[in-house]
Amino acid sequence: MEQCLHSVLRAVEDLNAEILVIDNASSDGSIDYLKPLFPSVNFIASSKNLGFGKANNLAFQQAKGEYILFLNPDTIVPEDCFNKCINFLEQHSKAGALGVRMLDGSGDFLPESKRSFPSTSAAFFKAIGLSDAFQRSKFFNKYSLGYLDEKQDHLVDVLAGAFMMIRKKVLESVGGFDEQFFMYGEDIDLSYRIRKAGFENWYLAAAPIIHFKGESMKKWSADHVKVFYEAMIVFVKKHYNGSGAGLLRLMLITGIRVKSLVSLLKGSVVNKSDKKSYSLKNVAVIGGDKDLNDCKQLIHLKYPGPTLFRFDKDIATLKEFCISNKIQQVVFCSSVVSYTTAISIIQELGSNYSYRFHANNSLSIVGSDSKSELGESLAFN
Repeated sequence: MEQCLHSVLRAVEDLNAEILVIDNASSDGSIDYLKPLFPSVNFIASSKNLGFGKANNLAFQQAKGEYILFLNPDTIVPEDCFNKCINFLEQHSKAGALGVRMLDGSGDFLPESKRSFPSTSAAFFKAIGLSDAFQRSKFFNKYSLGYLDEKQDHLVDVLAGAFMMIRKKVLESVGGFDEQFFMYGEDIDLSYRIRKAGFENWYLAAAPIIHFKGESMKKWSADHVKVFYEAMIVFVKKHYNGSGAGLLRLMLITGIRVKSLVSLLKGSVVNKSDKKSYSLKNVAVIGGDKDLNDCKQLIHLKYPGPTLFRFDKDIATLKEFCISNKIQQVVFCSSVVSYTTAISIIQELGSNYSYRFHANNSLSIVGSDSKSELGESLAFN
């Protein structure tokens, strides 16, 4: 959340904006840690975990803006992101909501950035793995719209709850998130109601963000599968009728069983195998002298041996620098490099390196090397 808020504050510098954070009964001292660091942010503490939709509705009820953005805390946004989104909405009067191109911590595209509504065939192909095997197929992977170019804007059915910018008047007309969804499915339901009300949902490719993933629940764990597919069943019962709806529910139940079995088998393999520990030796810090010192202290909390190299040359020479110094990890420090530039570099260099973010004067470094595993957070106590 600390790194996310630093990027958000950069992105709203030229906007008349407010930032509201709902704390869903966290037990790690988040509010006490964050409040002194972000005096301009409105922190709203809940005494119990309200779930995704209800917590967001609580913030929405207090929000004053013409445009409402629902944003996950495990994200990094570029400086120009919000302006691009607002400009798009102002130029497209029928657009009720939009989402953006989301990348994981290693720069790989996240297919949930653009999706279609659930269907029997899509559920079947997802359950048996054909959607993953043929990701670019319009027939086998209709649900994730894998056949649509991720680098172009598209009209889509479903936007991801990790980043949904919606006109406030549209939210007021459709009623916000349905609170019977606790986690997963509420973004599909809201997207469906926005479309049903006559508005368009857009996928915007020109403002990519980082969504680290895996911070709430391990990807494809048995619990994740059960919660995800049960949310889909709630959606189908609410919006679909007839024999087709019954068949779709059957396919979703089949999906729960198949995916749960696969996740259990994967867990068994991982538990029985000896995972190699990650040996971090050479790190490039794109920042100033203070950044280098701060990063050294943070990284040495977990990795006592790495050599840190400060990079202060032309960004165009970064790749050559990384190769010549056998760099494994790149740390982007916001005092020197913008979030926009950092995200561009990650896309260019790809998964050859791991990436971390450290905001100016922050007390932490965060990053993730895989969308299917928990990310890494290094912080001073």
